Amino acid sequence: MGAEGEERGVRDLATEFEAERGRLLAVAHRMLGSRSEAEDAVQETWLRYANALADPAARAEIRDLRPWLTTTCARICLDVLRSARVRREAYVGQWLPEPVVTPVETARPDGYAPDPAERAVRTDQLGTALLVVLERLAPEQRVAFVLHDVFAVPFARVAEVLGTTEAAARQLASRARRAVNAPDLPRHTADPAEQRRVVAAFVDATESGELDQLLRLLAPDVVVIGDSGGHFPAARRPVVGATQAGRFILGLFGNAGRYQEGVRSRPVLVDGVLGLQVQAPHTDGRTIRLVIAFAVHDGRITGIFNQFNPEKVGDLPPLGPADSWPPRW
Repeated sequence: MGAEGEERGVRDLATEFEAERGRLLAVAHRMLGSRSEAEDAVQETWLRYANALADPAARAEIRDLRPWLTTTCARICLDVLRSARVRREAYVGQWLPEPVVTPVETARPDGYAPDPAERAVRTDQLGTALLVVLERLAPEQRVAFVLHDVFAVPFARVAEVLGTTEAAARQLASRARRAVNAPDLPRHTADPAEQRRVVAAFVDATESGELDQLLRLLAPDVVVIGDSGGHFPAARRPVVGATQAGRFILGLFGNAGRYQEGVRSRPVLVDGVLGLQVQAPHTDGRTIRLVIAFAVHDGRITGIFNQFNPEKVGDLPPLGPADSWPPRW
């Protein structure tokens, strides 16, 4: 093959891969809970794909591109998850996933972003609540659940990824499913309209400073989790229960605009679910960038997830004077 033919072949390979990138990114993000790690996994998948096509024997094994790419990406993610378990145990304070934040004004009416790759990341996404629950699973359980229950990958291929039998893969997914559906975990079932109503009411309640008003929005077993990565003071354990959570929230957000100059905020999509991006000055002169994600079920908030680790939200675009507190809807 001449140089021109080789160049055209590379372009064709890249085009085929790009058509699958959004789906691969969605798979990796659900498995890893980190957008940056997911992007790295997808890039490694591309490298393995390109290397396989350079070897005639390996290329012959790629009979169906999508399953091959999904299997390859899942295996990479499984290796990352196994090593991440050690890193999570050494993490300072509570851990939350790295959020995928999208401006609300660029979303479609169903709440999803318009870009195909971004939309693929959000399809069937249940928000930060699901990613938090998935973090509790063993790596093999998480891979089995994400592949089969979220992306409908047959158990035969799931077993191939995990290097086990089909029966064992079914059992892993079943155990993961029971953990995800445990009654004591935050549930998110609200559609975009209900999310907007509840989050707007949450902001009003924190502005009023009235605990009773806030308690009407909180589920009895609501949980509040904050991840600062050790960069800012934060609760080291989840705050559980409506009264405890309500008092904690009012201490953090109550009367923010009235008593703090320079507080900025805007509604955003956080992992496909309506949330808030907040920017506020810290007493030591630093700026806190905070992303708040919510889980909403039956008209009440079941989970509030505050991500303000600069390593996870530091790349967000800064908010300006037009982004006042309280946020404009």
